[in-house]
Amino acid sequence: MGAPVINTADRIATRTAYGEALRDLGRELPDLVVLDADLSCSTMTMHFAREFPERFFNVGIAEQNLIDMACGMALAGKRVFASSFAMFATGKAWEMVRNSAGHMNLDVTIAATHAGLTLGEDGATHQILEDLAIMRVIPGMTVLVPADATETRALVRAAALHRGPVYLRLGRPPVPVLPRPDEHPGFAIGRAEWFRRGQDVAIVACGVMVSAALQAAEELASEGIEASVLNMSSIKPIDRDALIEAARLSGAVVTAEEHNIIGGLGGAVAEVLGEACPVPVVRVGTRDTYGESGTAAALLDKYGLTARDVAKAARQALSMKRG
Repeated sequence: MGAPVINTADRIATRTAYGEALRDLGRELPDLVVLDADLSCSTMTMHFAREFPERFFNVGIAEQNLIDMACGMALAGKRVFASSFAMFATGKAWEMVRNSAGHMNLDVTIAATHAGLTLGEDGATHQILEDLAIMRVIPGMTVLVPADATETRALVRAAALHRGPVYLRLGRPPVPVLPRPDEHPGFAIGRAEWFRRGQDVAIVACGVMVSAALQAAEELASEGIEASVLNMSSIKPIDRDALIEAARLSGAVVTAEEHNIIGGLGGAVAEVLGEACPVPVVRVGTRDTYGESGTAAALLDKYGLTARDVAKAARQALSMKRG
């Protein structure tokens, strides 16, 4: 099953879609409050702040306070979104995320922007490539990585209505808005999105790498290789049924993520398939390394996170299949 061709000219940053969705939800949910760590013009929570100043709190450059204040408001019955750059929201505040939001199972969404290599010129200190691993290990934490603006809007709503803590990973640069059929089943926490079904190899991707996976599938199709493409935006809970179906259909799997291959999507997929449906799994992502300063496109190319790299990994996985 093929998928429509991506219009790469139609690009919106997931952080932009997040800010707009948050503002719109504020009109609908009077108990929704938003906190930010002095980065609202970057995280795009400024849209909410302008319309609902009485429900917006700038805590300053103090991410530990950001999370603990968010947890206090959740204990008071509010739906809370707390935003900062992903490096700070997960790195500087991890103890508070674990012991307050996680351990008490509070209704706090940590909406972290500027994740991964595509942060670009800010360099290694800000390009967090470990956040999926350190967030998904927290008991009860939901971990979401939307692929585009359309899905971001849907997952912001899902997070607001969800019971328990959520980590929502968002990016800095504009990314393609992916084409979907009119009969699309909608987005849900814990459910993968099938873009293609192919019997030769399955590509499981999240975030910015979903568009790369779709481009790779087109390249493979020109060679007579039919690839499934799954958008696994819900890293935790992960869609075990979809993964097992894809593995059984094709017999080989590639994962693609803008994250270290250790502990992120690739690790989560390998854990499921190692137990339930052992097949070759080839992981595309950064390989136990830090990033560096550069443009988003140059960094994705240098660290092997392009459609070309995904297609190469698919050929490798295909060659590893049992005869």
